Amino acid sequence: MKTNYIPCIFLFFLSCTLRAESFRDQAVASLHKGVAYFQTLNSHGGYVYHVTPDLSLRWGEGPKDAHTIEVQPPGTPAVGQSFLRAYQVTGDRTALDAAMAAANALIRGQNKHGGWDHTIDFADLSNETVSFDDNQSQSAISFLLAMDAAVDDDSLSKATRRAVDMMIATQLSNGGWPHLYPERGNYHDFATFNDGGINDCVRVMIEAFNHYGDDPEIEKSLRRVARFLVVSQLPPPQPGWAQQYNEFLQPAWARTFEPASLCPAVTIKNVDTLIDLYLCLGDDTLLEPIPDALRWLREIRLENGKWARFVEIGTNKALYYDRGRKRVKSIAELHPERATGYAYEINISSALEAGTARYELALEHGQEGLMQLETAELSGEAAQKRLAALSQSVKKIIEAQESSGAWISRNDRFKATLPKGQRWNGEYTEMDRISSAVFNRNVAVLCEYIELNDRLAR
Repeated sequence: MKTNYIPCIFLFFLSCTLRAESFRDQAVASLHKGVAYFQTLNSHGGYVYHVTPDLSLRWGEGPKDAHTIEVQPPGTPAVGQSFLRAYQVTGDRTALDAAMAAANALIRGQNKHGGWDHTIDFADLSNETVSFDDNQSQSAISFLLAMDAAVDDDSLSKATRRAVDMMIATQLSNGGWPHLYPERGNYHDFATFNDGGINDCVRVMIEAFNHYGDDPEIEKSLRRVARFLVVSQLPPPQPGWAQQYNEFLQPAWARTFEPASLCPAVTIKNVDTLIDLYLCLGDDTLLEPIPDALRWLREIRLENGKWARFVEIGTNKALYYDRGRKRVKSIAELHPERATGYAYEINISSALEAGTARYELALEHGQEGLMQLETAELSGEAAQKRLAALSQSVKKIIEAQESSGAWISRNDRFKATLPKGQRWNGEYTEMDRISSAVFNRNVAVLCEYIELNDRLAR
């Protein structure tokens, strides 16, 4: 018995290794196939949110025509990032070519200010709006910065620098960024945290700071926005942040259902952004606003375990507004279009736990220690556990892929599209469709799985 024990164990582990290697090869093949198919869906090198399998319909936030692509995620920049990641993991030239085509689409659509609106209409490139809403211009710049680091191309480098210079030029005197640029004379001019606007601007400027090295103008921009985050926090007993601020640094109304108020979702995002700025700039004072904000968030949790999107200044009461600035007592009293189309109550418990843990690590380890912790590779045991967890997702991704390479969301249910200006009436549509978001998610999982496999095999 003893003489056969070691060979049996050896053969068992060898068979497991061979099966894992074979599964890794399947993941690579799936990634190649997925990239090769998805890049055929481009228009002018860019992408929208959804297309039907027969390619007869395509749509995003903007017009449903062959000339328009989406800048807002999960559109062109996000798809481009997926292609770039696939190339970096597998060396697939098809993926790199598709990423470069997406970058060139953004470069052609870059407006005279150096930024982007949420779509690019190649039939009419006269749009001069720069939008910082929903990670629009920011995602485009992030992608161009990543491409500029990977590819030696003069036009790419010039467009990337022009976009970063636009970020500096559009920064408000108070240090924040507006919702839209140029000025419109309304709430779009306000410093806006809503939908991560300023937070995404900070992320991009940190990426630019790392990309260009010791650039005094980029550092100055980061220090200005860092100061803005500190001074825009309301004082105790409500040390949170609002969605948007007017020129007097006061919480302000935006749309007619978005009151001047405190916003827990903005507050927990700002905790993370302050830590990001601390890691970049090494300024300990940027951590000082955080403990009061975390304590306030824990104090205002609703009885149902969620948090109100809007919290009344002075009372900590939840606010619910329908269109027309009509205040109601609960979500049940809202028009269906508002009740289901807007998150008046949210769950930030995971984000609050993560923000608290990250803040405590910053206090314990300092700037360099936290940077090392956050950039360290998973240990052998943790990597094996992560690989095992990813394996189930990879298996499903491979099984769901069509022979063409497409991932089709069958009988996908979504809100019915209505004519412009008409409020949604609660109707849904069901349709098979191919989604950029699904493609991006699947590529991310496959790439992480392949990278982790390769690292553990070394």
